Amino acid sequence: MFKEMHNLFQWAWLIPFLPFLSFFIIAFITKRSKGLSAAISILAILTSLCLSIGIGIGVISSGAEVVENPVMSTVNWLSIGGLQINFGTLIDPMSAMMLFVVTLVASMVQIYSLGYMHGDKGFSRYFCYQSLFAFSMLGLVLSTNLLEMYVFWELVGLCSYLLIGFWYFKVSAREAAKKAFVTTRVADVGLLIGIVLLYTKFGSLDFYGPGSLSAQMASGFQDFALIGSVSYLTVMALLVFIGPMGKSGQFPFHVWLPDAMEGPTPVSALIHAATMVVAGVYLVARMFFLFDNASPVALEFVAIIGSFTAIFAATIAIAQDDIKKILAYSTLSQLGYMMFALGVGALTASMFHLMTHAFFKALMFLGAGSVIHALHEKQNIWDMGGLYKKMPITTITFGIGVLAIAGIPPFAGFFSKDEILASAMHSGHPFIYAIGLFTAFLTAFYMCRLFFVAFLGEEKPENHPHESPKTMTVPLIILAFFSVVGGWAALPDHNFAYFIHYGVFEPEAMDWGLAAISVAAGLIGIGLAYSIYVKKAIKAEDVVARFPGVYKLLKNKYYIDEIYQWVIDKIIDGFIAKVLYWFDIYIIDGIVNSLALLVRGTGSGLRRFTTGQLQTYALVFFFAVVVFYIVLAVGEGQLAGLNPLAMLGGVK
Repeated sequence: MFKEMHNLFQWAWLIPFLPFLSFFIIAFITKRSKGLSAAISILAILTSLCLSIGIGIGVISSGAEVVENPVMSTVNWLSIGGLQINFGTLIDPMSAMMLFVVTLVASMVQIYSLGYMHGDKGFSRYFCYQSLFAFSMLGLVLSTNLLEMYVFWELVGLCSYLLIGFWYFKVSAREAAKKAFVTTRVADVGLLIGIVLLYTKFGSLDFYGPGSLSAQMASGFQDFALIGSVSYLTVMALLVFIGPMGKSGQFPFHVWLPDAMEGPTPVSALIHAATMVVAGVYLVARMFFLFDNASPVALEFVAIIGSFTAIFAATIAIAQDDIKKILAYSTLSQLGYMMFALGVGALTASMFHLMTHAFFKALMFLGAGSVIHALHEKQNIWDMGGLYKKMPITTITFGIGVLAIAGIPPFAGFFSKDEILASAMHSGHPFIYAIGLFTAFLTAFYMCRLFFVAFLGEEKPENHPHESPKTMTVPLIILAFFSVVGGWAALPDHNFAYFIHYGVFEPEAMDWGLAAISVAAGLIGIGLAYSIYVKKAIKAEDVVARFPGVYKLLKNKYYIDEIYQWVIDKIIDGFIAKVLYWFDIYIIDGIVNSLALLVRGTGSGLRRFTTGQLQTYALVFFFAVVVFYIVLAVGEGQLAGLNPLAMLGGVK
């Protein structure tokens, strides 16, 4: 069976290639035909989805064999001296799961976009960018080494920039695109340095195989202190982690993601909820052998950053009113969940939550897009209300997403979130468990706040909502289905949800005691939101009036953006810029100007001897010979008693 599946895995390169072919065709051939461009893009991603399902079935059928022996197909991309760089595809349970998630969500988003982007002048350009992103993200998932992954890593960053700034005529969209691009590029510097240093030490960037990074670390690599008591592998792990901190919006690089909502809503569903932002989580999971072989400091740092981001973003989401901004901070919080799961060593739980989160968060973003589309671009939840009457499909599917992220059984989020919390407790991290549990309560509260106000709140007479067309509602229904059943993979006898960890399957048994506590936290959050925003037993205005400072702090996102702007204006553009200006004017320009003056002075002096008269040149030559002779004579001690007339003709 494995040999038969191996033949199928060899065709994995088609999965990213088809969207790339679609991008090429749309960009250079069909861009003037909107309908044809969309059809080509959707056909390509649906074909990739079918291939991904086939590979997923093959991985499940192969069982532990593909876990112990990941299937790699490579071609030589670069060969210079001793440097050999291969590009190819890597198939194992983790990449198979990611292929399914990316192609499914991308397919639903592109079909949904037929309705959402209808009539937009950049319709063909939009699907062109969508295809380029699908190619880039799928290439990242299938990468066999760090350099290949870094190439696609930067490509998805480029696509994010293009799609955030898709409506480039809006100043806010242009600024958000630049902010996202610059912020993630700063973080990528750390990743790039880590890649270079890893290659310098190990001579390879391959994940698996003979001589690979994982093989060398597993074969008794002797780690050593590099900076004080911090080991070499620990420094490498921390450098590599800086890149995922930027891409996955971990504090302090989180500031770009909320502003990225300036792009079309389907873009937010695809890139900034379900695929690109989890690339950082995927990279850490793929490089888990590095973090595990480093000192405990590396994983502890990942856990601390992840847990802080989770609760930090959740508290901000409580006070936001823009429906997309609430979902954006929710995404940041859930990414923090995935990261701290990796930090406590729960690779399986982290990847499981990545999968379920992709389903219900893409569902809610597309649901938000349906609402925005129906209300003619209104995004403030307080301008909505009573939507359940006119938009039943959107209301029901969005409600499923809310229950899933709140961790209510039997929805998908319950199973994956419970595995993370149980892993934190069982690994000896009770404080991180407590943070995760409180974050679960906050998540249930602010998501139900959104749902109760926007869908069940008082209907606004000025609004005339209508249900979205089938091109938009069918993807909602499909994603809602996976938001329900996606978590059932954790049930007994469903081992296709288990992922690789040093060559063996590691299923986590459900801890029903801890599960009950997490469900209770979610129900308390739902109940509190219901009592405030539906029953009005507690008035939100009274709470704000009682804690105005706290509300203002959360409303303004802890003033992190303002602090960054102050640092840029006062320190970088202020003090540092002045120092660099002074250095440029008086040091750099001083050296250059001094050299110019020296050359100019030398030229002015030599110009006096350049007369164009032969007799002048002969005289200069004669005196030069005399001086040269005198110097030689002095050097040999022969100048004493010398008759100068003898030099002029032999007269004594």
